[in-house]
Amino acid sequence: MKKSSFRCLNGAYALLALFLVAISAMAGENSAQQFSAENTSEASTFSLSGEYVIEGTYVGNGEVRRGQQVLRDFDEIDTLLRFVLTPRIKLGVLRLGAEWERFSFGFSDRAPLPDTLQAVSLVVGLDTQLSDSILLRFQAQPGFYGTDHFDSSDVNIPFVIGGTYIYSPDLQFVLGIGVDIERKYPVLPGGGIRWKIARQWVLDAVLPTPRLEFQFNQDLTFYVGGTLRATNFRVDDRFGTTRRIPGLNHAVLTYSEVRVGAGADWKVSSIMTLSAEAGYQPYRDFDFYRADVRYHQEGGAPYGTVSLHGEF
Repeated sequence: MKKSSFRCLNGAYALLALFLVAISAMAGENSAQQFSAENTSEASTFSLSGEYVIEGTYVGNGEVRRGQQVLRDFDEIDTLLRFVLTPRIKLGVLRLGAEWERFSFGFSDRAPLPDTLQAVSLVVGLDTQLSDSILLRFQAQPGFYGTDHFDSSDVNIPFVIGGTYIYSPDLQFVLGIGVDIERKYPVLPGGGIRWKIARQWVLDAVLPTPRLEFQFNQDLTFYVGGTLRATNFRVDDRFGTTRRIPGLNHAVLTYSEVRVGAGADWKVSSIMTLSAEAGYQPYRDFDFYRADVRYHQEGGAPYGTVSLHGEF
């Protein structure tokens, strides 16, 4: 393994350790310590609030095709770590943190697709309230989006701007746009609705993770739904040459996938939820769109996901 890969992994392990320390430190805190604009005075002590995600996904053997060329029997491991602090200011709630995501594929060293795609980014954003019924969010994720090592050309700053209209406590509408200058279509719309259909049923049809939830009890929720992902990464300046496809040197690769499945959320404590999900991945796409080189999935693959997440 390259030294740069060790550095990326060591950084990820350090970030994971930070998550666990922060979670342990907050585990004994009472939710009443989270301040609000109404109950926090100048004399009160500062209290941190935030959110975190630790997630791992395994996707079974699949295959992708470009013309007559087929890459078969490769698996996928997706790891995600995110830690975001959410301090309150006069304008609203800041979002300040970091995220690391890594896709590892079972490709050979000379395969025309990279065996590693990863991103290390900051999270910088603001949630603000325009009125009793309109909420806005701006969030940018400046960082490195590359393969098994990074350089300055891998820097990108994708961001989203979105709003929520609270029609009633049981119905909310979400609308927004995502901007990424490295994407084939730099500006894309998104949104959906969140509707509490009945006492135990919620339709959370908001991209990128729409789902239908059934709250079995206060601590256990079952759901069915999907996940849609599309992220851009830049390969290194020798990637194409080593594979006799020089047009792919330093090219931008858009990796897209769709997952559909069912799972359960178990609320372990007030700040910790354990989730498990299993299902099928019917769509996967590797697209060097500027070089007109695209590998599309032929058939799907099963997957399983386990995550630990929460707010404090």
